[in-house]
Amino acid sequence: MSKLRAGVIGGTGMVGQRFVSLMEKHPWFELAVIAASPRSAGKTYEEAVGARWALDTPMPEQAKHLVIRDASDVASVVKDVDFVFSAVDMKKEEILALEEAYARAECPVVSNNSANRWVPDVPMIIPEINPEHLAVIPFQQKRLGTKRGFIAVKSNCSIQSYVPALHPLRAEFGLEKILACTYQAISGAGKTFETWPEMVDNVIPYIGGEEEKSEREPMKIWGSLQDGVIKNAETPDITAQCLRVAASNGHMAAVFVKFKKKPSEADIIERWTNYTSRAQALALPSAPDHFLRYFTENDRPQTRLDRMNEGGMQISIGRLRPDTQYDYKFVCLSHNTLRGAAGGGVELAELLCAEGLITHK
Repeated sequence: MSKLRAGVIGGTGMVGQRFVSLMEKHPWFELAVIAASPRSAGKTYEEAVGARWALDTPMPEQAKHLVIRDASDVASVVKDVDFVFSAVDMKKEEILALEEAYARAECPVVSNNSANRWVPDVPMIIPEINPEHLAVIPFQQKRLGTKRGFIAVKSNCSIQSYVPALHPLRAEFGLEKILACTYQAISGAGKTFETWPEMVDNVIPYIGGEEEKSEREPMKIWGSLQDGVIKNAETPDITAQCLRVAASNGHMAAVFVKFKKKPSEADIIERWTNYTSRAQALALPSAPDHFLRYFTENDRPQTRLDRMNEGGMQISIGRLRPDTQYDYKFVCLSHNTLRGAAGGGVELAELLCAEGLITHK
């Protein structure tokens, strides 16, 4: 079967660059179109991005020579793609309108943006956790009046560093109360140390909107489909504090959890070690063989050592131990622009393809 043609709208920013990079040699998808703002339209990708290429890997040769299209010219993009990834940097209301315009033009949208995450019939998916939420898409299509077009979104990068570790424990033991403190890399702000020298040797104890997302989004991830919408879960209680730290990539979380039925440490580690999901059963190309990995060493996981485990798509966990106020505490690590952003978006697109929701035109 020929590869599906993918477009990247918002392809010049850091997450867009990551989407472009991940399309190189992808077994199911090929990069057909890059779109961005009018100021970049008409230039080759290499001309538009130039010295702003922020990744450690080189710009893909095939992408260099693609002429960028205006992302607002929906018809121009849609005619040459089977679906699009959205990584645009715009006002929330503009993103809502643009992504819906693509969906109404019968083009599936896989979005990294937060704008549509709280639309009740738009699924917010971590493929290893809540693939069943794809069942809401036909209800969304009925609202939009579409047959192929829809919007699916991935979650915020911060919750990828702790929700995956909690999920395998939720059904059997019940999650009552969670405290999560995240220590987030500068690439989450679309920055490098060259473009943000103020972050060298520094910690900033504020990331706008991040704590609200970190507390709310797990409730949709753990919600259920009812009456054509995703109804949020009512428990657990979550409080979060998010800090920006001097790391290039990789979000760390310190997690404290109280259970309704307290498990043993051995119970927890066994469920982390043996957890598998539909993403692994479908053998999605971006899915790690082992979604969760527990380290027994006291000083692991470490950002520099472990953020690229299994191509940056694995969640690393360590330091599980009893707590004096909660039942247990532990730390987690995820790669924020791979698992937490573009990589998670690509895996979501793979899930949609495997489930027959993204197809050739």
